[in-house]
Amino acid sequence: MQTENKILDDLARFAFGAAGSLGDVKTEIEARAKEAVEALAARMDLVTREEFDAVKALAAEARGQVDKLEARVAELETAIAGKKPAKKKAAKKSANAKKS
Repeated sequence: MQTENKILDDLARFAFGAAGSLGDVKTEIEARAKEAVEALAARMDLVTREEFDAVKALAAEARGQVDKLEARVAELETAIAGKKPAKKKAAKKSANAKKS
């Protein structure tokens, strides 16, 4: 019985040590992968999240202004289109009156 306990104790220590080593390996792999991705991102000259969010906010604001201006232009075009026929008729009447 004494031998079995010693063997089990040795196996438990070995398994615990191996698990600890695997955890260290995992941490090392994650660190190296993160470094590789950061180096790749630096070479690709990517923007930061803050820069992206700032430009996105500016684009949304500009889009809102464009929508307002499009509505205003449509309103002005409608107003001009409504007045043109009246001016043409008045101009024709004036021209006809001058001819007579």
